[in-house]
Amino acid sequence: MLNVAVTGNAAAGKSAVVKLFRDWGAAVVDADEIVREVQAPGSPILTAIARRFGHQFILADGSLDRVALRGKVMGDDDALASLNAIVHPAVRRRRTELAAEAEARGDQVLVNEIPLLFEVMNPEDFDLVVLVDAPIEVRRARLTQHRELSERDADRLIAAQLPSEHKRERSHIIIDNTGTLGELEKKARDAWAVIMKKAEQRRSPSA
Repeated sequence: MLNVAVTGNAAAGKSAVVKLFRDWGAAVVDADEIVREVQAPGSPILTAIARRFGHQFILADGSLDRVALRGKVMGDDDALASLNAIVHPAVRRRRTELAAEAEARGDQVLVNEIPLLFEVMNPEDFDLVVLVDAPIEVRRARLTQHRELSERDADRLIAAQLPSEHKRERSHIIIDNTGTLGELEKKARDAWAVIMKKAEQRRSPSA
């Protein structure tokens, strides 16, 4: 099984690319979905978050106020490091379990959508790294227009992530997403062809 990581900074378009890969046959592990799972009401992770940051970040239904917590840790390196230390070991364990399930099913390609791959993980743990990228001004516009963030919050989110130029040099495939959805799909299909070729080589190493 070929283990692929898809990453990209906020509003670069990685989720759209991952959806296409899923449509074309990839098994997908979504880091954000795993985070929500391990932070479920009553979980040890949520208890640890409340202990570290305060019960004001727990909503009346027992779930995490993700928006408020994001505002708390954004721009505070110590708080972000504390949050990562609580959450990411559990996320890694769950990802390992899901990868084992995919391999047992006989899936040919496992795509891991990991927004903070370069910030909190080792990209060398994956067979291929796909970076979806777009210029800062394009991503800022998407954040403010489509996600309805204020310009200040958009800039804080952008600043909290490693600049993409540092990620480009460590990625195997780069998809520049500055055009239409149709153009993005064409670039994603080209990337998928490379992924499938690598997967076939993995299945038949003598080929």
